Amino acid sequence: MCDPSAVGCPAEEQALKQTPVDGAIENATVGTSESVADAEALAEEEMTDAVVEQASADNEVTIESLLARAKDLAEKSPADVSGDELRRLRQAYVTFHKNEVELARQSWIEAGNDADAFAESKSETDNEIEKLLNLVRERKAAYAAELEAKKADNLARKNAIIEEIIALAEDTDNVNRTFVRYRELQDEFNSIGEVAATEDTGVWKRFQDARERYSDNLKINKELRDYDFKKNLDSKQLLLNEAEALAGEDDVITAYRRLQELHDKWRQIGPVAKEIRDEIWDKFKCASAEVNKRYQAHFEARKAREAENEAGKIAICERVEALDYSALKSFNAWDAMTKTIIEAQADWKKLGFASRKMNNQLFARFRSVCDKFFAAKAEFFANTRDEHAKNFAAKTALADKAEALKDSTDWRKTTDEFVAMQKEWKTIGTVGKKNSDAVWQRFLAACDYFFEQKKKATSGVRQTENANLKAKRDVIDRLGKIDLQQPREDALAQLHALQDEWQQIGHVPFREKDKVYDAYRAKVNELRDALNVRENRARMDRFESTVAEIEGDANKLYRERERLLRIAEAKRNELRTYENNLGFLSSKSKTGDSMLREFQRKIDRIKSDLDAIGEKVSIIDSKL
Repeated sequence: MCDPSAVGCPAEEQALKQTPVDGAIENATVGTSESVADAEALAEEEMTDAVVEQASADNEVTIESLLARAKDLAEKSPADVSGDELRRLRQAYVTFHKNEVELARQSWIEAGNDADAFAESKSETDNEIEKLLNLVRERKAAYAAELEAKKADNLARKNAIIEEIIALAEDTDNVNRTFVRYRELQDEFNSIGEVAATEDTGVWKRFQDARERYSDNLKINKELRDYDFKKNLDSKQLLLNEAEALAGEDDVITAYRRLQELHDKWRQIGPVAKEIRDEIWDKFKCASAEVNKRYQAHFEARKAREAENEAGKIAICERVEALDYSALKSFNAWDAMTKTIIEAQADWKKLGFASRKMNNQLFARFRSVCDKFFAAKAEFFANTRDEHAKNFAAKTALADKAEALKDSTDWRKTTDEFVAMQKEWKTIGTVGKKNSDAVWQRFLAACDYFFEQKKKATSGVRQTENANLKAKRDVIDRLGKIDLQQPREDALAQLHALQDEWQQIGHVPFREKDKVYDAYRAKVNELRDALNVRENRARMDRFESTVAEIEGDANKLYRERERLLRIAEAKRNELRTYENNLGFLSSKSKTGDSMLREFQRKIDRIKSDLDAIGEKVSIIDSKL
């Protein structure tokens, strides 16, 4: 016999050890009818959670499947419909309808409508589902009320039987003659159905107490009493054997439920002989404790797994919620992020269930994040398709234009147009893979064809332009070789001859045009400046000679001085005009840059003339 105070025996059983009566079983059962219901609910929860979550995860929940499930419940007897099943179906429908309403609202807004003007609507199927769910709920409520009333009536009948047994036990003088009635009352008690779970243990304890009081006062012949005790002992021994065998049952839930049935049967069996009551009860109690211990360990392990799964699911939710897909701008980026989401969903499916309280909340949280991602992806792809269509239309228009111009022989104008089209092509966004290569090949083929034809047609022109470039460089070289020590007239004649020769030479390659012209102008200006310096020096010498001749005539000197000042004032006005005009010119274009240089050259020449006039005035002032 095991020690009832050992680990695994309930506290109630340890208390009962102090009152070793056969009827003490009511306080020692490993679970009341509430415990059985809890076990059944837990097992049903595992199955129902699996079905609901898997269907949701695989996107199998449809309005048609919800309607079919509602009809199936409506066709069942209220006794066969669990409250949990009804609640889960209603929750699945509410979640599905909420998602459908949100999708309809997004479509309403995307169509350009006012969000505040959106009105929720329900389909005929929605109304039918709600009607069926309300019908099932009303039937369940009516059935529950009927069941409670019946349990109350059963309790009243059992209490009446207990009172009658107590009355028979108190009539000690006639207890032998009432034995037949006593057995009838026991059978009647056992045939009565369930009572409320909160009353079950109490009424059984009172029934056992009444039976034991009657048995203790019973004075029938020893053979009948011994036979009754033996029959009860044999029945309880069978129950004990089966309870001990349950310790080896693999399915803990099945073992626990079977144990409840054994306890119900034990309570229905009458007492055994006083000397063995404690022994057989302790054995049955210890066998029950073994099953109860395994049952408790099973659910503690389940709670540990649920806690671990809950932590894992929270981590997955946080992992997915931390993903930033607001900056994704390409198909490849969205595809890469989609793989990340699918991996998270695969990891989610590998985890078992969290606690009943948290499992649905976590799944709703995870599904909400996934739904938001796929909604954003769908919106991006829809917008991108529109943008790709717009870009495709623009590129197709350029391809059409290029094909229309590819046979043109107006090389300069058409070249500029092709260059402009190529620049515009680069500014247009991407096109879908289906059309991208085809439209690009059309445009590229037209461009290549035109420039190939231009190359063939202008190959002779390029040779002529290269020859002209060589001739112009030769002119520049000869300009640099003019002897500045020879008479000025001879040097100017050589300069003018080379300038005329330059003008007779034709076009040079476009890319060399400005470069060679700038070199030419620089050399010409250098020669002119050098020749002008020599001329100015000669003029100054002549002026000094003239002043020396009229040195004694003050009137002539004053008139010459006034003439020079008037010329200086005119030069200053001309200088101001050039400087003002210089401010309106821009050097952003090549033509503008050339005019700037020309204006600056004239300004420098006027300043040089003013300096020369000032020097002449100083010479006159020295003679006055």
